[in-house]
Amino acid sequence: MIVEFLDDARQELIEAALWYEGKEPGLGKRFRDEIAFVVDRIGEDPFLWQERDDGYRRVNCPIFPYYIPYFIRGEKIILAAVAHAHRKPGYWQSRLTS
Repeated sequence: MIVEFLDDARQELIEAALWYEGKEPGLGKRFRDEIAFVVDRIGEDPFLWQERDDGYRRVNCPIFPYYIPYFIRGEKIILAAVAHAHRKPGYWQSRLTS
């Protein structure tokens, strides 16, 4: 399966990594590495995580307070957001119809 970030999700990743890097040198890279790890896991077995009522799946990051909601469309895995777990719950859900 092909894994794709929605443009908004890619922008969230960039902004969060820059924010972390501004807090401590190297922390932004650690954040990006963690996101890459989670994305790789999704790509390896996208059906591992339970589908939720709105038709998406969600993977929590192990260290940083972020999660990645995604949905499967044919042979594509669409990453809808790189969402902070404690801010604006569900703000990205309108992207499910994208």
